[in-house]
Amino acid sequence: MSRLNANLLLLFTAAIWGLAFVFQKTAMDVLGPWTFIASRAILATLTLLPFAYYEARRAGFRATTSDAAPFCPPGLLGAGLWAGSAFFLGATLQQLGLKTATATNGGFLTALYVIVTPILAWIWLRRTPGKALIPAVALSFIGTWALGGGSLDALSSGDRLIAACALFWAVHVILSEKGAGFGRPAMFTMIQFAVVATLATIGTLLLEAPTLQALRAAALEIAYVGILSSAMTFTLLTVALRYTAASEAAVIISTESLFAAVAGALLLGERLTPLAWFGAGLIVVATLVVQLAPRPTSHTDLRPKENAT
Repeated sequence: MSRLNANLLLLFTAAIWGLAFVFQKTAMDVLGPWTFIASRAILATLTLLPFAYYEARRAGFRATTSDAAPFCPPGLLGAGLWAGSAFFLGATLQQLGLKTATATNGGFLTALYVIVTPILAWIWLRRTPGKALIPAVALSFIGTWALGGGSLDALSSGDRLIAACALFWAVHVILSEKGAGFGRPAMFTMIQFAVVATLATIGTLLLEAPTLQALRAAALEIAYVGILSSAMTFTLLTVALRYTAASEAAVIISTESLFAAVAGALLLGERLTPLAWFGAGLIVVATLVVQLAPRPTSHTDLRPKENAT
């Protein structure tokens, strides 16, 4: 896959995620956050299972043969467990925050992980950001600040929780780059959501008491977020990260805040100020800057050695 096609996949993923903020917000009218996270993760896991099985068959897995390849390589399993744990923590803070934060605020505050990702990549991987990435990250930061109205004083407790989740989304992007190197995107994504489903189900049983009526009322939200915003897009993310760097991907995906703002305005009646629209424009510019930049030569550093070619 070319770098351009990988980045287009990331942009499509951002659009799906941006609209998902609306469904995540409306689901809180009838469901608790733990129940919603568990429901979306269970649905995502079941959706991905046949695709993960197909990948395993292509890799040599045969249930009737003792010397066949394993259903899931140990390295891939470990990578999925770590990435799933990071996803669970990020999703939990985000969903708890959306109980009081608007879908629009949720979008631009989540985009703060654009700033965190290259910093983590520099500290964790000793990966120096490219020259074009630095101004792109700066533009994204200014854009998210402007989308918030140019002030942090009005942030609610929910806004702060969503801002805090940026750290875990940044960790997830970097861990997903490692998982992408195995060439088994459906399996890697399925493992992640199995982890999320397990942890969120425990939270649901301990802290909430969902009813069948409430689950039916939120069926559309669960279906959209579980199938499109979870199973499909995170698989696409894993595929795209084989051909572009985690820091670059983070900037492109940050356009989800712009899509969230548009969806919030059209579907929930949320309105943006001229300053906020200016911020949205800066994020688009940042995406163009990083897409037109020379391709980093170190983006394969996280691939397993046997899959690096």
